[in-house]
This record gives sequence, C-alpha cells and structure tokens, in this order.
Amino acid sequence: MNTFFEQLKSQLKEKNPLYIKVKVISKSPKTEIVDIMEDGTYKIRISAQPVRGQANVELLKFLKKITGASDTQIVSGGRDKIKLVRITA
Repeated sequence: MNTFFEQLKSQLKEKNPLYIKVKVISKSPKTEIVDIMEDGTYKIRISAQPVRGQANVELLKFLKKITGASDTQIVSGGRDKIKLVRITA
C-alpha cells in the first residue's frame, strides 16, 4: 500500500494541481487505498457511511493527509461512487 502513497505524492510533485479519479467503497473496516484500476482510478475504502457527506469528508481528509496537500476538493461525482478529486500541493 505504501507504493500507492508514494505514487500519489510523486504525481503531485510533477503536476499541481493534480486531478485523480477515485472509486469510493464506503462502510469499510478502515480507510485505505486498495488498488489502482486499469483506467488509473484509485480504489479507496472509507470507514464512514455515505450519509450527509460523511464519506466525502473522510475521503478528502485522508487524501490531504497522505499526500501532504494544502487542499483537496471533489470536482464532480459528489453523490456518486466515482469521483473526480483535485489535490493542490
């Protein structure tokens, strides 16, 4: 799983802001990056439930923490499992 973190960090160094596609799996035992799908979408498990935006808030906090970014925002897909996220260094 550390390779996923390092890949995100290096991508953010190369391109700022960085836009990534994320597939969110909510109500998981813990928050973690599971895999990178064939199309480059990051599959991320989130422990929060998708109620009143809780899963989105946890996703953004998680991405901000692991990348050391100053800002993270959901650009599209706020209510969908597949989201486009902007990460700013």
